[in-house]
Amino acid sequence: MRVLVVHNYDNTELGLIARALDEAEARLDRVDAHMGDALPGGVDGFDGLVVLGGGQSAVADDDHPYLPDLAALMRDFAVSGRAVLGVCLGSQILARGLGAKNLIGQAPEFGWKKVRLTDEGMLDPVMRAVPREFPIFQWHDDTFSLPDGAVRLAANPAAQNQAFRFGRAAYGIQFHFEADTGLVEQWNETFAGAIARDQPHWPAEHAREAALNGRAADAAGLAIARAWTTLI
Repeated sequence: MRVLVVHNYDNTELGLIARALDEAEARLDRVDAHMGDALPGGVDGFDGLVVLGGGQSAVADDDHPYLPDLAALMRDFAVSGRAVLGVCLGSQILARGLGAKNLIGQAPEFGWKKVRLTDEGMLDPVMRAVPREFPIFQWHDDTFSLPDGAVRLAANPAAQNQAFRFGRAAYGIQFHFEADTGLVEQWNETFAGAIARDQPHWPAEHAREAALNGRAADAAGLAIARAWTTLI
């Protein structure tokens, strides 16, 4: 299988998604869109699409002029029935491509937070792989309205649309399920300046929070990644 992976920001990697795709022996085509790499002109030749997170908003077209094209590409993959996975910013771009409204700065979350599946999520082929309520890593300020025709799969008090499915296999997942405890530790170092500015208490809290939530979050994240991969 051939999967297109679009990066929107430096030092944001596939994490647990890479493990699931490697187990499935997927061939990955990487596009660093934020660095000027060209997006494909269409969906032909690809079996799936992963779009990762980033610090920009999904409507920051002035600074990132590729965003409208990426939103359209995600829509085309979704409508074609191919497997799509938008993570954090990727979920916001997918929502944009499907005609939803991006809500900027209206859902700040950081750290391991609880997410709860909806009744539909409990029946979903991907989300049913995890417990009804589970901790998972969050790092976002924005959210979005639910696209017309999409199914809400998970929510929490900060963001009503933590996960949704559109069509057969297009998933927008707001939380960072790909970020296991090891990747979070890397982010602590890589993004130390931003974290110190916006989350000054995190360095003191991180070890305790990781001990409380890390094992369950890692297990949930890998289960989601593996379940989505089976839909490609």
